[in-house]
This record gives sequence, structure tokens and C-alpha cells, in this order.
Amino acid sequence: MGALSRLKPFGEELWIGRAGLSIMGIPAGRVMAVARLEGNALWVHSAAPLDDALRRELEDLGEVRWVVAPNPLHGHLSMGDYRTAFPHAQLVAAPGLPERRKDLRFDVVLGYTPEPAWEGQLDQTLLAGHRWLPEILFHHRPSRTLITGDACWNVERRQPLRVRLWCGRNEGVGPTIAFRLGFRDKGAARRSIDRVLGWDPLRLVCGHGEPLESGARDALATAYRFLS
Repeated sequence: MGALSRLKPFGEELWIGRAGLSIMGIPAGRVMAVARLEGNALWVHSAAPLDDALRRELEDLGEVRWVVAPNPLHGHLSMGDYRTAFPHAQLVAAPGLPERRKDLRFDVVLGYTPEPAWEGQLDQTLLAGHRWLPEILFHHRPSRTLITGDACWNVERRQPLRVRLWCGRNEGVGPTIAFRLGFRDKGAARRSIDRVLGWDPLRLVCGHGEPLESGARDALATAYRFLS
């Protein structure tokens, strides 16, 4: 897993950084998002490996209060390091992750509704109906940014063929073939996506691939039209 690039602003009170990641030999990359909430409290999504440079960047932005893994596979590998470095931070898990990471003590297990600590600043919902990878989707209200994990990969034509084959398309935002085939209840998933579309997001942080600075709502609607 590669080191994180420098955090860069991506909207009001929101920063992102990119890190290298290979999945079964596929160069997937990954994106970490950091939102600064009221009281300079930092909400860290899909935490990247923590080195001295990243720790200093986070400390310059505020106080790390929550470290969030959006699904049982994505963004959890470095959570223990964040607990050590930021002992007052809470580890926040998607459903299913505590059973996978019994070595960690989680303070919060996420669900359909926002936690009281960030209600009004972040919307959230479960992308329901998936057999094996329940994912929590977030919307950062100040920047109108939808923040995802494996639910959204942004594929570009310039990427290696194996990436495009893995995702099942040559370009555009959407799930991988495996993620798409994992839905057992498309009606429940459709209701989740409709809820997210109701947030009317402008920007999109994909778990893998380049973020979108505009057009997030239309991109998500197109990506999940197979649920109709």
C-alpha cells in the first residue's frame, strides 16, 4: 500500500489525499477524505497509512475525532495506528467490520441515520441489499460532496486494461462487476440510491479513481440505473 499524497482542499472544510493500492494485482489506488466539522473536529474517511507527514497535516487541520471505515473491506487496515496516534479518536465501523477486525475495539457501528455527533453536517445511509459488502454512503453538506468507498470507482480510458476489465467499462463512475453482482435485494438498494440522490450532491469522492468536482448526482444516477 503506497504512501498518501499531500492532502488537498476539495471543497469547503473538506480535503482529500490519494494513496497507492493494489487489489489482486490490479492497480486500484485509493482516496482518503478528511472533513473538518464544528469545533475543528476532524472526521477521517478511509484512513490511509499514517506516517509523520500525514500526522502533522492532520494536526494542522484540527483534532482527529473519528476514523471511519465505510464497509468491511475498505479503509480499515490502518485504523489501529490512528488509535495509537490519536487516543481520543473514535473508531467507526460499517456493519460487518467488527467481526472481521476482532483485534480492534470500535466505538461506533454505523447504520441508516447520522450519528448525533455529526448530524446536520454529514448525511449518511446504508447502501442496502448487498450480500456481502454493506457500505455506508456519506454526504458532506458544507461542500455538497458525496463520499463513497467501493460503491464508486471512477474509470478512465488511460488506465490499464486490467482495471477497465475489473470494473466492466472503459470509463465512468460505477461499481465493479463483482460489487454489482453482489446485490440480492435490488429494491432495497434502489431505495438507498434514491435517498442519496435526494441529497443532491455536487461533488463526488470515489473510493478509487479521480474525484468529480461537479455532476455527482447525475454520475450516481447513471451508475446505478441497473437497479431500476
